[in-house]
Amino acid sequence: MSENRTARVLDEARGLRAMVWVMAIMLFLTVLAAALGLGTASAGRLLDRQLAGRLTVQLVGGDARASDAAATMVLARLRRMPEVTRAVPVPRADLVQLLRPWLGEAADDGELPVPAMIDVDLRDSTDASVARVADRVRAASPLARVDRHQSWMSPVSGLMRTLTWLAAALVALLALATAIVVVLTARAGLEAHRATIEVMHMLGSTDIQVARLFQRRIVRDAALGGLVGTAAAMGMAALVGGQLSRLGSELLGGILLAPLDWALLATLPFLFMGVATLAARWTVTRALRRTL
Repeated sequence: MSENRTARVLDEARGLRAMVWVMAIMLFLTVLAAALGLGTASAGRLLDRQLAGRLTVQLVGGDARASDAAATMVLARLRRMPEVTRAVPVPRADLVQLLRPWLGEAADDGELPVPAMIDVDLRDSTDASVARVADRVRAASPLARVDRHQSWMSPVSGLMRTLTWLAAALVALLALATAIVVVLTARAGLEAHRATIEVMHMLGSTDIQVARLFQRRIVRDAALGGLVGTAAAMGMAALVGGQLSRLGSELLGGILLAPLDWALLATLPFLFMGVATLAARWTVTRALRRTL
């Protein structure tokens, strides 16, 4: 019996045909999980870059004129510091706009004691540089309070890192589940074609030749299902990315995938084909040596 005809006989097993749907589902979930991980990692890096060297100086006092005078003095001091690349006062109108959702019309009251605020960007984002600037600001005015953006946004950065590691764990688990499915499918195919394989052995076929036939069929089905699942997942990721981009949020916009991220997602079906190939070959050759 020729190899091509034998391959067509072995193709009749339903378990092998089910591999197309199983791999499509596996790759769909895997690509979505990987896209989530790549997106959150990108957003986390963007957030860290934006907040690493940024400070806010608040000058809080009961007298608005005293606060404004202190802000003017601190601003002049900041602009003379070599560690500072940018220091700009926050307009009172912007602060009132931020308070309006909580205070309503009372936020427009000119007598409302709104603190003076200064946004500061540093040349060096190390803790030592931040500490030096903060000490000089406090020495310039007892009304000054320095807030580091990175400190109060650290829970968000931590969440991004957690989501990234969770996505990586999901990808690993799905790869393991795929290997297990391939093992079970190969065993089912061997059992369904036990009589055919015995005849092939009597005709002189080796275990390696039989294993190659099963492996070829499983890998072909895995490739077809993987490409379908990957295409569907990448289409879904592109759809969600388009919706995120229309929100206008700088943080959510950081979740959008870069060209390199799309390239990495496109390699996943080939990686899973490799997993399917190794799992199928190991299962079939091991089973044939033990039972046939």
